[in-house]
Amino acid sequence: MGEYLHDHPVTPRTEDEKQKVINRLKRIEGQVRGIQKMVEEDRYCVDILVQISAINAALKKVGFSLMERHTKHCVSEAIKTGEGNEAIEELIEVIKQFSK
Repeated sequence: MGEYLHDHPVTPRTEDEKQKVINRLKRIEGQVRGIQKMVEEDRYCVDILVQISAINAALKKVGFSLMERHTKHCVSEAIKTGEGNEAIEELIEVIKQFSK
C-alpha cells in the first residue's frame, strides 16, 4: 500500500456526510449478502457476475465521492497551510491505488 501522510489538516465529516456514506455502504453490504445467497441457491453464474459488477460500480462511486470530498476539503486546506505538495502527492498515490 504505500505510505500515507496523516499529519496535514483534516476536515472532519459532518454527521450528514457520515450518514450518507454509511447508508451507501450498508446497501453494498446487503448486495454482497444477496450474492452469497445466490451462490448458496446455485443461481446462474452470469446473474451472479452482473451483481458483482453492480457492487464494484457502487464501491467505486463511494470511493470517488470520498476522493472528491477529500480533494475539496483536506487537500484544499493543506494547500492553504503550505502543505499542498505532500497532500497532492498523497492524493495521486491513492488515485493510482484506486484505479488498479
